Amino acid sequence: MMMNLLKTGIGRLRIIAILEGISLLTLVFIAVPMKHMMDNPAFVKVMGPVHGALFLLFLFNTLSVGVEQNWKFKETTWKVLLACMIPFGTFYIDWKILSRL
Repeated sequence: MMMNLLKTGIGRLRIIAILEGISLLTLVFIAVPMKHMMDNPAFVKVMGPVHGALFLLFLFNTLSVGVEQNWKFKETTWKVLLACMIPFGTFYIDWKILSRL
């Protein structure tokens, strides 16, 4: 199944969405509490750049797929872009929009 997802722009976007969502949740619910409660910023130093790279990759791929698929910005693209800024948002958008395309 993973190989099939890699063959299309939407499939790649779905994989990036899941990875970006996992990285955000890891950062918010594990790394940041470890930094503030245990005085251990090591995990934030690792996960911060990983999440940042996945975030940018998600943004660029969303715009690319949106152009490729002729998405209307007001109907689809803005929802997908907004998803990466909300915890659990990329999982929801994958289930609600991307999996149906």
